[in-house]
Amino acid sequence: MPQINLTPAQRKIHRAEAHHLDPVVLIGADGLTPAVRKEVDAALKAHGLIKVRVFSDDRQAREAMLQTLAEELGAAPIQHIGKLLVLWRPVPQKARSVDEDRRPGPRDVKVLKFSKRGGQRPEVKVVRVLGNQRLTAGGRVKKARVVKKSPKKSA
Repeated sequence: MPQINLTPAQRKIHRAEAHHLDPVVLIGADGLTPAVRKEVDAALKAHGLIKVRVFSDDRQAREAMLQTLAEELGAAPIQHIGKLLVLWRPVPQKARSVDEDRRPGPRDVKVLKFSKRGGQRPEVKVVRVLGNQRLTAGGRVKKARVVKKSPKKSA
């Protein structure tokens, strides 16, 4: 995969976002092994913007690692500062499966009960409403009625 080319303004935005991040992947004395490439790829899939710490004193080797990772993984090299490398790749959209049997889950609803005297605060009550229930205008919870179909009409 070719690396992603960004404009200087885009790079600046990603550098600012990466400022507070901690290194996710550490590269030791063995250098860029297939396991390291796999971990960097997994981190890019999960986070999109990552920092990688390299425990090497050779600056040229670190620059080469940054370019190699960017080219092989289809990422954009954002920054190389000291022993930290910053890489970015857009996070892929997750495919969501539609579950036909899924029903709405419970939700918490605040019910305000106003006082008959005007000067007092309303009473706040939190009510849990399940998927088969509804809330009336008076603040009461009612179950939904099950509509039974006749066997003659369904046939």
